[in-house]
Amino acid sequence: MPPIETSTDNTTAENLLGNYLRDRRAKLDPSDFGIETARRRTPGLRREEIAQRANVSATWYTWLEQGRGGAPSADVLDRLARAMGMNAVEREHLFLLAQHRLPEIRRLPFEPVSAQLQRVLDSMEFSPALVRTALWDVVAWNDAASAVLYDYATLKPNERNILKLVFRHARKVMPHWEIDARNAVAAFRAEAVRTCDPQAVQALVDELSAQHPEFAAIWEDYDLQNYGEGFKRMRHATAGDLAFEYSSFAVDGRPDLGLMIFTPATATDAERVRAFLNDRRAKA
Repeated sequence: MPPIETSTDNTTAENLLGNYLRDRRAKLDPSDFGIETARRRTPGLRREEIAQRANVSATWYTWLEQGRGGAPSADVLDRLARAMGMNAVEREHLFLLAQHRLPEIRRLPFEPVSAQLQRVLDSMEFSPALVRTALWDVVAWNDAASAVLYDYATLKPNERNILKLVFRHARKVMPHWEIDARNAVAAFRAEAVRTCDPQAVQALVDELSAQHPEFAAIWEDYDLQNYGEGFKRMRHATAGDLAFEYSSFAVDGRPDLGLMIFTPATATDAERVRAFLNDRRAKA
């Protein structure tokens, strides 16, 4: 017999996980799960129905809502999220309440950036902007990035990688190449450990190490660094010396992607970029 839902639940602030599960369960429409609703007296799914869908004990799930179930594993949390049809935001909140951390990024097949996100990039007419994966593959960019940073369209998709570009093409255009390269590797290592498939990371590291001794030496140093924002100088063949402030942003709903925006650091840099891009577009 399934456990009777009693009023012994701990609904205090300390039972945040139980409160959240109970709230989500009560808001579910049984008809969405193929369950008859005609004889139901209370909204939502019953505890035993969630437990069955998540392949957990009904008694244990009841205790979980009551704040007595102990700490659920990541696998159980994933099953509960699927059982309740949680979206990505709701699933993240579930992990934060239960384990005080975000869930690991799922290794899903890559999906192209949305047309809306591409329009965001294109709206930044004079600021180079791009979207990169957790492995630092560039998958979208605007016209300013193509003109000022690198013409990504001329590269094969597997060559549009920031680390590959730094070590294969950027030496002549980065006046502080060694510092910038070291910072990039340190930031990649810190991010890759959190978000990437270890095998994919190792494949990229092996490829770059075999081709570039400098990369291998920097990688062995095991430096770590945040890549959220910084300052970068470059020598552009037409626009001259340029300085940019860069900032990185998460893409909502796409934990596998990051948005990078390069803003001219001074009024002089902005004018040089603007003049170069306007002249380039006029000749196109």
